[in-house]
Amino acid sequence: MDTPHRTTDVLVVGAGPTGLMLANWLRKLGVDAVLIDGKAGPTRESRAIGVQSRTLEIFDQLGLADRVLERAQHAGLVRQGYGKRSYAPVPLGELGRGLTPFPGLYFLEQSRNEEILSSNLVAVGGEVLWGTRLVGLEDTGTVSASVEGPEGPSVIEARYCVACDGGSSEVRRLKGIPFEGVTNEYTFYVLDALAVGGLPDASVNIRQGATDFLLAFPMKSSPGSDDAFRLIGVVPTTGDADVPEEVAQARLSSVFGVTYGTSRWFSTYRVHHRLAARFRDGAVFLAGDAGHLHSPVGAQGMNTGLQDAHNLAFKLADVLRHAAPEEYLDRYDAERRPVARRLVRSTDRVFGYLTSNALPARLTRRLVPRLVLPVVVRVLPHLPLAGRLAGYLGQLRIHYWMSSRAKAAARGRRGRVVGRRLPWTGTNFDVLRDAVWQVHIYGGMDDPVADAVGRSLDLPVHRFPAAPGKGLQDGFFYLVRPDGFVASAAPAHSAVSELRGALPTAL
Repeated sequence: MDTPHRTTDVLVVGAGPTGLMLANWLRKLGVDAVLIDGKAGPTRESRAIGVQSRTLEIFDQLGLADRVLERAQHAGLVRQGYGKRSYAPVPLGELGRGLTPFPGLYFLEQSRNEEILSSNLVAVGGEVLWGTRLVGLEDTGTVSASVEGPEGPSVIEARYCVACDGGSSEVRRLKGIPFEGVTNEYTFYVLDALAVGGLPDASVNIRQGATDFLLAFPMKSSPGSDDAFRLIGVVPTTGDADVPEEVAQARLSSVFGVTYGTSRWFSTYRVHHRLAARFRDGAVFLAGDAGHLHSPVGAQGMNTGLQDAHNLAFKLADVLRHAAPEEYLDRYDAERRPVARRLVRSTDRVFGYLTSNALPARLTRRLVPRLVLPVVVRVLPHLPLAGRLAGYLGQLRIHYWMSSRAKAAARGRRGRVVGRRLPWTGTNFDVLRDAVWQVHIYGGMDDPVADAVGRSLDLPVHRFPAAPGKGLQDGFFYLVRPDGFVASAAPAHSAVSELRGALPTAL
């Protein structure tokens, strides 16, 4: 009996948040995709929890931000402390105010992000093939994937395959892509705790001990409740020694004065700092944890994976639906791998400081939050550094070189607007929901000139009031990619040639 075959544009392996985000966007963009996952169904246990400003902008572009905000917990404060003491709070609620429609930091566990994306995928006609495991992969310019599903073996033929199957990616293994880095020596535990005591509500809590460390993120156990926390900690162990929940619970109480009634789930794990040698290999791409792993510091991991999916979806659509050349897909590795590399390095350094047993590090952890932080809290909001810090934490300041030629011409100096996510002016993000290449004008411009540029490029032109302080020059034309990044900018006299040269079809 012949093995069943199925053909699609894109095979997405792994139905976690990255795979679901990618499948949603491909569906929206008219690209046929098959999403498979070897698990029997969604899991309720998840380590990721933070939702950054940039990620909420992506959800908003997909029409899902309201659903996320309805379920998420907004963290107004972050509190550092040592042992059972909590020091001066740092306000987070205004973080990014004026930079994004979604200032501050939100917490919504990975499983609930997946629920939102999964239900939307079904609503738009997609599905997840649960219980369907990848067992073989051939890449000859197109992909032939052997899978085992509930009805037996089958083959999926696809133009491209995207690995969204996590840190132990089978796709990455089958392609032989090195996953370089280290595994942290400590054992970590994570749990969703209910009826938590000893922690201020609606605050991100960072507690240090002589050898212990605790991160506590507020969550909603039910609508209107504020007594649930995601607790992530490290306790001193030897080798791969396990940490039972009763041991972790006892350490939380004795070291930090934190208690809880029950937990939804408890797990232990090791933290990895790893980066794949490449994010594209032939017709195969890596996204999310399949391409990069790092510590939970900064709540950046899931957000980075969701943004990988967002970036790649538009490139695949441009090639498969809009006649962009094949080499345009190389831009995915060129843009997203440097972001992941910086993230792995920075979180590795911070986590090393937080868990170091060296005397200088322990003294710094004990004294800085108590003596320096109160001064920083008073001064920081009044400094230009505050906006820059908000941009980094919210992943709003990511920069891509639009081409190797652009990087050479700029001599490595990054511009304020081109290569970055479009500055938010308060009125200019609604048009991004169209998810198409478009031209923006800010300030004065003669109608005939604006119309002529739009006709020449065959792109929609959107006009907005001047935006002082945003870096958007009056009378310039800005080419905005479907993912919201600015690809090019030029004055009227050279707008057509400059902007046309930045379109993917010009490669």
